[in-house]
Amino acid sequence: MKSILILGANIVNEGKITRMDILVQDGMIYNMGKDLSEFKADITIQAEGKYVFPGLIDDQVHFREPGLTHKGDIYTESKAAVAGGITSYMEMPNTVPQSITLELLEDKYKIASQKSLANYSFYFGATNDNLEEILKVDPENVCGLKVFQGSSTGNMLVDNPESLERIFAECKLLIATHSENDNIIKANLEKYKAEFGEDIPVKYHPKIRSAEACYDASKKVVDLARKYGTKLHVLHISTAKEVELFDNRLPLKEKRITAEACIHHMWFSEEDYEAKGNFIKWNPAIKTAADRDRILQGVLDGHIDVIATDHAPHTIEEKSKLYSSAPSGGPLVQHSLVAMLDFYHEGKISLEQIAEKMCHNVAILFEIDKRGYLRPGYYADLVIVDLNNPWTVKKENILSKCGWSPFEGHTFKSKVTHTIVSGHLVYENGTFNEESKGQRLKFSRKIQD
Repeated sequence: MKSILILGANIVNEGKITRMDILVQDGMIYNMGKDLSEFKADITIQAEGKYVFPGLIDDQVHFREPGLTHKGDIYTESKAAVAGGITSYMEMPNTVPQSITLELLEDKYKIASQKSLANYSFYFGATNDNLEEILKVDPENVCGLKVFQGSSTGNMLVDNPESLERIFAECKLLIATHSENDNIIKANLEKYKAEFGEDIPVKYHPKIRSAEACYDASKKVVDLARKYGTKLHVLHISTAKEVELFDNRLPLKEKRITAEACIHHMWFSEEDYEAKGNFIKWNPAIKTAADRDRILQGVLDGHIDVIATDHAPHTIEEKSKLYSSAPSGGPLVQHSLVAMLDFYHEGKISLEQIAEKMCHNVAILFEIDKRGYLRPGYYADLVIVDLNNPWTVKKENILSKCGWSPFEGHTFKSKVTHTIVSGHLVYENGTFNEESKGQRLKFSRKIQD
């Protein structure tokens, strides 16, 4: 593996910005210092004026492989991810077949080892009746267990209260939940179908997948986690009320209950449905401007611990169907970092906070081995950005297989120039070097009895 020397960069790491050089050897960060120019490296990157972050870790993506590869696959979506500065991801089990046995889970790891340009882990999927298989999963090799409380793409709904309680009582894995009350959603949907038939205006999506449905389900799993001491991570918080379920008084390392915010819930509001239609139809739904603003504030004040994407591509044809037939989700991995950097330019968040919520905290929360920070002895996952290099999202520069983006037409103020994955320079100014693939994430976990 080639050595890399990064010179004169502004390093955004561990709450500080420091001008420093970085030397990468054998896939690891070998040295960091004020003047490493005397070292000889195979690749030298002049990074004066640019900013280096730890590689982003996205704890929630849907890359659609196996079985749904007309929407996206591990190769195409990991390529979009590294172009966006994401060096590691955790992918969801609602593929075809679903990852609900150890054998099926390992099949996905085999695919990723051959195709993924970023580092990877895959969630194991919970059902109403696979607890015995769940208990076989090694917590050091798998990021966590995914529980769907609300039905979504590739329905894996856990709707048996006894099954849900047993999972929380017995599972030693981190449990990540999609928290929406399916019964409330179904009742709301029937109400709007009675009025509009199948052609429900998409502006009613947040009324159907309502704030009440989200809060009810999130509170239920938070209560279960408190009852059993379960390590719980509630994904894609979409309401202001849910934010208050989470504690911001404890250091993250001491928390057993944590929360995630996604880019789209901090960027869009219900006012955008008229222009964007089904292309911002997500589950949980994008809701009010007040919800949007409280979620971002929750990120800043520590109620919400990490920022992710819930990247979930569908084809343009699928998203162009009537509301009742159009699937929920959209592509985001290529644009998550630059979206947050736009917030930085607007004075809404600092660079140090972006590194904390998209890099450091994900590593802490999931107890990822030697990633998430820029430190000698850690894996060399880095992203270099030019903060003042505007570019516009167009169809021809979208890398996700689905070929569209909810940000199409938007001009971002910053650009990712380089992405290094496990010591390999994968992406440089629009060019990819695919000689090396990403690595399987490992987790340094002490399991509580």
